[in-house]
Amino acid sequence: MKMLQAPERILAEHYQDLQRKPFYPALISYMSSGPMVAMVWEGHNVVHASRAMIGHTDSTEAAPGTIRGDFSIHISRNIIHASDSVEGAQREIQLWFQSSELVNWSDGAHHSSSYPA
Repeated sequence: MKMLQAPERILAEHYQDLQRKPFYPALISYMSSGPMVAMVWEGHNVVHASRAMIGHTDSTEAAPGTIRGDFSIHISRNIIHASDSVEGAQREIQLWFQSSELVNWSDGAHHSSSYPA
């Protein structure tokens, strides 16, 4: 986990699939307007579990008790992002983190899988 001011070049790469959308300039402006916290989560079925905790992208459809349902006020300010797949997460981890910032660990029953193979 780290707090940073998101560089526009990283935001452009992160949101490359949205570059042709009409809201793209506003998205980049909003995402670069203040500090953000980047995190790497891991665990059993972490993509599904994290997306369930985070809630629907549109805060008006997000269930109460989810992060977006409780804290987001509009889809253009949806406050949190989650990768949609393990492959997407690996791409995003490499984009936002240097390998030296990731910790490989084991608790005996679980081995860290943050490092792309």
